[in-house]
Amino acid sequence: MARIDHYHEPDAPKANSIVVAATVFVQDTQGRVLLIQRADNALWSIPGGGQEIGEYIADTAVREVREETGVDVEVTGIVGIYSDPHHVAEYSNGEVRQQFSICFRASYRGGRLTPSDESTAVRWVGRNELDELDIHPSVRLRIEHGYDCRDPYIG
Repeated sequence: MARIDHYHEPDAPKANSIVVAATVFVQDTQGRVLLIQRADNALWSIPGGGQEIGEYIADTAVREVREETGVDVEVTGIVGIYSDPHHVAEYSNGEVRQQFSICFRASYRGGRLTPSDESTAVRWVGRNELDELDIHPSVRLRIEHGYDCRDPYIG
């Protein structure tokens, strides 16, 4: 399913759903961040996805990282809560989702980088390499907040 992100665009379609989602900021021992190249829009992103019924949100974070990257992580904190009503994702099935994401901080526990149906590429990326990649501004914000190691962002 194709996805188009609309970020502070006056002509963006109106949201018709909200889904609780988790995204995850993970670093390796060299300080690089774990990124995927999304299959639905080709942008680079931190891993994440929607919470399933009966699941704790921190378990969503762990599951999504494993599914999208092949990596095992342990949640250690919260980077922030991102709920900008001016950021919507338009899907090819007609859904227009308002952003609502809790971004977790997690530590790497093992596994091997492995792409999935949702990620065409997976890699560790140094902070100095981020400008070379096509990363949505809302994801870049999460990455910068993750590197800042400050109190959780609420916005």
